[in-house]
Amino acid sequence: MASGRMEFHADTIMQHANFTFVLPNDVEMAEVRDLRHYQRPAGSLILLHGLTGTDTDWLFGGVAQQIAIQYNLAVFMPSAANSFYLDRGYRGGNFASFVGQELPEYIRKVFGYCESRETTMIAGLSMGGFGALHTALAFPEHFSSCIALSPALALYEIAETGKRKDGVMPEKMIRDVFGDPEKLLESEKNPEYLYRRCIKAGKPLPRIYMAIGTEDSLYDCNQRFRAFLEKEKADFRYEDGPGRHDWFFWNEYIEKGLSWILE
Repeated sequence: MASGRMEFHADTIMQHANFTFVLPNDVEMAEVRDLRHYQRPAGSLILLHGLTGTDTDWLFGGVAQQIAIQYNLAVFMPSAANSFYLDRGYRGGNFASFVGQELPEYIRKVFGYCESRETTMIAGLSMGGFGALHTALAFPEHFSSCIALSPALALYEIAETGKRKDGVMPEKMIRDVFGDPEKLLESEKNPEYLYRRCIKAGKPLPRIYMAIGTEDSLYDCNQRFRAFLEKEKADFRYEDGPGRHDWFFWNEYIEKGLSWILE
């Protein structure tokens, strides 16, 4: 297994962007629980951090190396500041385009992974869980599936009150990231809006795995998005269980999500 950290100039965000990677290129088969994953070419997974996080979070706090080995996945973890992986509408602030388009293209050219939609997934926790949903639906031609762990779907309360009830984000930051709260739910920043747009345009929809801890403060807003997916008869799986907004939950459920998607 190879691992490392790189940076490249990303035009969409006009800066040198860091990403960490783990590649299953020399795994000892004795380490692998289920050899079926090595009867196919390695898949690709873009794995996103949460608010205040960085590209190394899943390597040091999470199980990036473990899932690369066990599921034969090349894992790429970009750093995207506190952007919520959204486009601001100008070159230099387009983080959705960075993660959903420019980064996979760079990975394909340099590493040879992210070669096709069928072999490329995206996942994340909290802000990154929101980002995984949003990116997969904004660029459905690039991602066949996504895993959203404790996704920060606070856009519902932001649209209704202009702020987050947990106080995590200052109101000025909320407006900078999400724009006018009154227009939020009918904008491209809302995964529901993107889902309906995909259907209208006849685009392929990603398979979606969602998981949230029952003691997580984001539990209620996750139920709202779950209800939307159920109404749309989406190809998705939802799971919850005892847990908070922490690595104990995310490390357990990332494997459950991968098991479902790769079965």
